Amino acid sequence: MINDKVLSIILGGGQGSRLYPLTEQRSKPAVPIAGKYRLVDIPISNCINSSIKRMYVLTQFNSASLNRHIKNTYHFSFFSSAFVDVLAAEQTIKSDKWFQGTADAVRQGMHHFLQHDFEYALILSGDQLYQMDYNDMIDAHIASGADISVGTYPVTAKDGTAFGILKTDENNQITSFVEKPSIDAIVDWKSDVSDEMRQQGREYLGSTGIYVFNKDLLIELMNDESTVDFGKEIIPQNIDKHKVMSFPFEGYWTDIGNIDSFFEANLGLTDEIPKFNLYDLDNRIYTNARILPTSKISGTTLNKAVIAEGCLIHAATIEKSVIGIRSRIGKESIVINTYMMGSDTYESLEDIENKKIDVLIGIGERCFIKNTIIDKNCRIGDDVKINGGPHLEDTETDKYVIKDGIVVVKKDAVILPGTII
Repeated sequence: MINDKVLSIILGGGQGSRLYPLTEQRSKPAVPIAGKYRLVDIPISNCINSSIKRMYVLTQFNSASLNRHIKNTYHFSFFSSAFVDVLAAEQTIKSDKWFQGTADAVRQGMHHFLQHDFEYALILSGDQLYQMDYNDMIDAHIASGADISVGTYPVTAKDGTAFGILKTDENNQITSFVEKPSIDAIVDWKSDVSDEMRQQGREYLGSTGIYVFNKDLLIELMNDESTVDFGKEIIPQNIDKHKVMSFPFEGYWTDIGNIDSFFEANLGLTDEIPKFNLYDLDNRIYTNARILPTSKISGTTLNKAVIAEGCLIHAATIEKSVIGIRSRIGKESIVINTYMMGSDTYESLEDIENKKIDVLIGIGERCFIKNTIIDKNCRIGDDVKINGGPHLEDTETDKYVIKDGIVVVKKDAVILPGTII
């Protein structure tokens, strides 16, 4: 099987400053999505569904929660060669530096990768939402005789300024590449795309940061320590030297790069027919198999709501919102356009009855919450009003951040009763 010849390397990303404050205490791949998963579950699940079961996840910032999640989640048979290992940046005799870029991260991990027998390295990003059978890309890579294959996705001119944009010939071989062109320069980079993509204005081929490398070439390229990034250096520098192919992908794909795209991707799961299908039995998304009770909902009007396990909900209304594991929402509260990540634990009935806790974990009674992301383990008191939207200016306090009109309540924050944001 060709899968036995593939080693998957999942890049955890840098500091994740554009996803701050969600990355204040955790690495990007560990950020919770869809109420019960972590971002890293997406590429790992895609690998498992593609029968690629040897995976490394490379991180360097706040990797403790990611380590814990992977250790508790991905267990394979003792008689299998399958594994998911986290490689945090480490000082070695050869290098005492942090990862300087995507290619440098792979370079610093090469001595670990080369302990395994593989012919193809599948390099993935840890902060994207999509479902893909990587075998299709690997088969196309082998069939075309490629040295490097780049997963590509049609994007609009506006979005294209944040991508590596490329052009191909009639055989999908990449002929030119530019990293993050200006809005004026990108007009010259249109590509031939499907009618559906053209109607959506997606006429520019963007690099998804999904790569397949032949092992020998990857070793050769990693020996050149002057290159630190795949998108900025490795891909553009090798178009004329090696056969670099485009693998076009037109399914649902989104880069969870900032708070706005993260918020939109999560609330998109509440659509009647969401673009990202969590209910596809052939493409399951795996995560920590927590043993949680069913959710209990009393007197609540639900409309386009995604509710995870173990929730206790007495709200008046929940609309177009994702409610994460172990969430508690009090009576008469209204929650609209909100992603509530939930909590890691329950408070005991004894502590609640004895009033040992001033503000309980979750959302209190008579609250109004709109256009908000509530991180894990937050305590929002009674009669709190959070009304996010474009009328709010970007700001940061010790308890919350406002970005592009979205209010992000920080992990473990306590919002006192009666607060208005």
